[in-house]
Amino acid sequence: MAGSSLRSSMRGGRSRRAMSDINVVPYIDVMLVLLVIFMVTAPLVAPSIVNLPTVGGASPQQQTPPVVVNIRPDGNLSVRYKDDAGATQQETMTRADLNSFVTDREQSHPDQPVVIAADKTVKYEVVMNVMSDLKARGVKRVGLLVKPQ
Repeated sequence: MAGSSLRSSMRGGRSRRAMSDINVVPYIDVMLVLLVIFMVTAPLVAPSIVNLPTVGGASPQQQTPPVVVNIRPDGNLSVRYKDDAGATQQETMTRADLNSFVTDREQSHPDQPVVIAADKTVKYEVVMNVMSDLKARGVKRVGLLVKPQ
């Protein structure tokens, strides 16, 4: 009997093993408290709004109308722009003519933007070639014209 009581005491509550589990409940509680704090304070933080000063005699800036380069599905180019008198001009030209036109136009109107209006069936490569030609000729602002949905 002494042997059986010895075995039962070895298996019973007296032998302890090292605990290998981590109790994560306190960490979850802390994270939930932080989440509630951030949810409450987020609407109270005002976004950065810049109050610009007012000037009595300020005139609105005159924006130069852009030069519009139309690329048709057949690959032909046409350029629409306003001349110095304010009249709208439209010319059909090749890429070489466009390069010389843009070079001349940049000398007389250095900050004038150029907008490319390409048909949606035109290859992406053609549009990118025209855009790179414009950038190579010194045009600072080149944009793409799109139709809103």
